[in-house]
Amino acid sequence: MRIHIATDHAGLELSHFLIEELGKQGHEVFDHGPQSYDPLDDYPSFCINAALAVVRDQQAGIAALGIVLGGSGNGEQIAANKVHGIRAALAWNESTAKLAREHNDANVIALGARQHTREEVLHLVELFIAEPFSHDERHARRIGKIADYEQTGNIS
Repeated sequence: MRIHIATDHAGLELSHFLIEELGKQGHEVFDHGPQSYDPLDDYPSFCINAALAVVRDQQAGIAALGIVLGGSGNGEQIAANKVHGIRAALAWNESTAKLAREHNDANVIALGARQHTREEVLHLVELFIAEPFSHDERHARRIGKIADYEQTGNIS
């Protein structure tokens, strides 16, 4: 799996840990920044670039997901969700990590670096990556409504 990762300053060390651990598992991980610690960094650029890469890969038929990290993960999730075609989900436990994929076909997971240990974050990411979308009709229908709204600005 190709994984695109981005963070803010609060998640920088965690992102390096995840890049190393996911690489050991055979994933192809791309770091969208930042490259060094800056407490005044602007995470939207990093997260949007990671999300754009996920969309590009998926449109090219490449299996790809994204990870965005921050102190809470909230702002990073919001930034990623501004990219057309992204469904970023904030995960804080096993259930939310798995359901993001199973029910919502999320393609980006957002996590709070200040909310969990690095081992907990790795576990949530692993669950997210491993969980397939259910393709249940009701979930597909709901995702379709969201996609239609993205395209037309109309909700049915």
